[in-house]
Amino acid sequence: MDVPAKGNILGRVIPARYILAILGSIGMAIVYGLKVNLSVAMVGMLNHTAIKQAAHDEPHETASQPSELECQPTSNSTSSNDADGPFLWSSEVQGIVLSCYFWGYFVSQIPGGRVAELFSAKWVMFFSVTINVICTILTPVMAEAHYIAAVIMRVGEGIGGGVTFPAMHVLLSKWAPPAERSVMASLVYAGTSLGTVISMLMAGVLTATLGWESVFYVMGGLSCLWCVLWVFLIKDSPGEQPLISLEERDLIITSLGGKSNDHSHKNMTVPWRKVFTSGPFLAIVVAHACSNWGWYMLLIELPFYMKQVLKFNMTENAVTTALPFLSLWFFSMALSKTLDWLRGRNYITTTTARKIGTLFASAVPASCLLAVCYIGCNRGAAVALMAIGVTCIGGMFCGFLSNHIDIAPNFAGTLVAITNTVATIPGIVVPIFVGVLTHGNQTISAWRIIFFVTIALYIVEIIVYSIFGSGEEQPWNNLKDNESDGNPEERPFKMDERTHV
Repeated sequence: MDVPAKGNILGRVIPARYILAILGSIGMAIVYGLKVNLSVAMVGMLNHTAIKQAAHDEPHETASQPSELECQPTSNSTSSNDADGPFLWSSEVQGIVLSCYFWGYFVSQIPGGRVAELFSAKWVMFFSVTINVICTILTPVMAEAHYIAAVIMRVGEGIGGGVTFPAMHVLLSKWAPPAERSVMASLVYAGTSLGTVISMLMAGVLTATLGWESVFYVMGGLSCLWCVLWVFLIKDSPGEQPLISLEERDLIITSLGGKSNDHSHKNMTVPWRKVFTSGPFLAIVVAHACSNWGWYMLLIELPFYMKQVLKFNMTENAVTTALPFLSLWFFSMALSKTLDWLRGRNYITTTTARKIGTLFASAVPASCLLAVCYIGCNRGAAVALMAIGVTCIGGMFCGFLSNHIDIAPNFAGTLVAITNTVATIPGIVVPIFVGVLTHGNQTISAWRIIFFVTIALYIVEIIVYSIFGSGEEQPWNNLKDNESDGNPEERPFKMDERTHV
């Protein structure tokens, strides 16, 4: 039901659709920030001296690697600020604690996407941030109790984090005019990199000054303000927003096909067979999964590479790891604006725009990782290459991550839930994979293997998405096409048939 607009209330400062995009971006920043803070805080939580000694004392360990594969710490890297923490977690336990987030993330996405489509994406997003805040604040107490308790908190955070992309895709499908879709999607999803920057910097400083516990208390507490703003300022669609101007409401509704409400799609069924046999959709699945391997490699494991191989101390680690994610934010906004400008003047198609964004997000980081494999202990070159690689990953926000709304806006939440569920597998595997390869072997040679695997997956992404990717709306997105499928065996299951009691 449409709510009468109360004049240009929000539009006096900023359009209502960009209030949604900004708060959505901050929400994504919070969720990602609370996810990655453990990667930095754990460097201060662990007793590195005892863990390393225990690994070398194991009778089955092989001899240490040749000295040329070992980087020597600088005088700054041996700072007294890097005192050992209380936890004697092995590399395998560390991998489990870091990867278990994705256990919850994996199972919540498809249910979360359908709930967002059928009921309320606004409240799904609110749930996501709130559960992350609660679990973050409880993490220090749980970690002191047992690492299994910390695992439970991380799984809870993952359940909340898993529904963020589906919820925001549904909201963007209702609020973003097609001409502004790349910009709004990039603004929202680039919040993940902004949250990463802030989280890594804050976590590094807080761990070095106030102790690792402060990371979870301070960051969790500050995030509560967003929950209040989201409840009072955000609605599921322009028709429900009383604070929007009439002009902006008409602009959005007209650009999206002239519908005054957004309830008709709730009775639509998901054409599962057509979805899973769609070349453009499967191209997004492959691109999302391969890209996420590289994303999580840099997001979760980069602090450990800086610490273990390049011998950066806590403060250096936080700065060198976080700053590239800030440049990622600026790059993603500039690229999305450029691609929308080119599309608006018919210089390129939506398909070309999505492939350009995806190519930046895969070819550049792959090249940078390949170079890192052969520069040895050159810290300056390694930091520069990592910065360039991480920055260009921002192309994914206006590349394949915006593509679900292009090919099927009516099912955008479900589609991104499916692709992100598959793309969660790398998040589970990467920390364990790295933990196994670097157990007792924290050297450049071990990380070289890790980087080669990542490069190979980037190459698969480039080939598949370049051939099969598309920015055109698919026929199965339309309600008429779904209803005309006369084969009862291929008739999609109606999700709303069991929602009424």
